[in-house]
Amino acid sequence: MKIAVIGASGNAGSRISAELARRGHAVTAIARNPGRIAAQANVTAVEGDVLDQAGLARLIAGHDAAISSVHFTASDPVRLIGAAKASKVGRYLVVGGAGSLEVAPGVRLVTTPRFPAAYKAEAEKGGAFLDLLRGEKELNWTFLSPSALFTAGQRTGKFRLGTDQLLTAEDGKSWISFEDFAVALADEIERPAHIRRRFTVGY
Repeated sequence: MKIAVIGASGNAGSRISAELARRGHAVTAIARNPGRIAAQANVTAVEGDVLDQAGLARLIAGHDAAISSVHFTASDPVRLIGAAKASKVGRYLVVGGAGSLEVAPGVRLVTTPRFPAAYKAEAEKGGAFLDLLRGEKELNWTFLSPSALFTAGQRTGKFRLGTDQLLTAEDGKSWISFEDFAVALADEIERPAHIRRRFTVGY
């Protein structure tokens, strides 16, 4: 498939681009500074601005899928969704956050007392992005939330999937590596199971 990755130079975006490329997909890696994207087979780096809705729509037009892997506080979900719709891309997938996951019925992680203040603005904007997507009727969107700790690690290919509830391991830890997150997202693109839905991944 031909897949565009918006924010391909970031922690998650770079792993997603690499995972898709190693599976043989043609990746258009979009970044504000394309020089930061590592050279690799099946990856074409291009310059793009997440705030330029028309320009972004032109870049992702003609792709089977587009993935948004950008910080919520450094982008505008209305423009991103608008670009995806204008491009007529087959699928639009978003690297989400854990803050909008539920820790109890109707209780989002971001609203709990121990949620780190430094990440609250980003988490709240991520939840707003998800809410906007849930109101979309024509866009084939998917929102993948990582677990609470989203960090560099190993590509194991062994993880659990969930829906709207935060996944926690037996030791109480809630985490997923960038590498295994990329595996879960690539699997979803190849075998769609969450059209117009959010899901989550964790150990």
